[in-house]
Amino acid sequence: MQACPLCEQASPRLAEDRRRVYYQCLRCDLIFAGRFNRLDPAIEKARYDKHHNDPADPRYRRFLNRLAQPLLERLGPARHGLDYGCGPAPALSLMLEEAGMVMAVYDPYYAPERRVLETRYDFVTCTEVVEHFWSPAEDWARLAALVKPGGWLAIMTSLVPDRKNFLQWRYKDDPTHVSFYSAATMDWLAARFGLAVDQREDGVVLFQKPAVNLEFDAQRAVESSGAAETRFVTKS
Repeated sequence: MQACPLCEQASPRLAEDRRRVYYQCLRCDLIFAGRFNRLDPAIEKARYDKHHNDPADPRYRRFLNRLAQPLLERLGPARHGLDYGCGPAPALSLMLEEAGMVMAVYDPYYAPERRVLETRYDFVTCTEVVEHFWSPAEDWARLAALVKPGGWLAIMTSLVPDRKNFLQWRYKDDPTHVSFYSAATMDWLAARFGLAVDQREDGVVLFQKPAVNLEFDAQRAVESSGAAETRFVTKS
């Protein structure tokens, strides 16, 4: 048993291959690699350095458009976004800028300016990144906090197709992939962070953070005005 890195539930072993042991949480349904199988950060970065994702490659653009198109359909003009985990060639942010969005980028290896994590955005994109999270509870909390009320969190990752055939799933063979999500995991994350799942198909999940609600607070109105007037207060 190992503690789930997303919800801390004690999780039994699911499967083992030649390189790693995998566990599955019975609460949030996350499948994760054993903590003793973590790559050295230098080795991990060396593997990322071999990625050649050319922003000008039409095939790569079509791949990213699986997320970009449905997201853009939900955004107004000139919205501010963050591409979280942009990698060495931030193609998605370029595509979104071409569509009129205002973009910032962050990546712990290639764009490590943490100042961009000190604000909130109309939308946050995270493509082929969440499967690399060794500390998904912390990382998902950060992602959710970066989104403004009413904003969007757009995720791209391959969802576990069938637990029984997990060992035949090629996506888990990349040694930098350590956290594997199912549809049930995405629903758990939505509930955990107060998000709504708007789309979940073709490896793309779009979450929306509820907009700020105006709620009548009679008690606070009494305290502030001696019942002479009432007012609305904003609560998130």
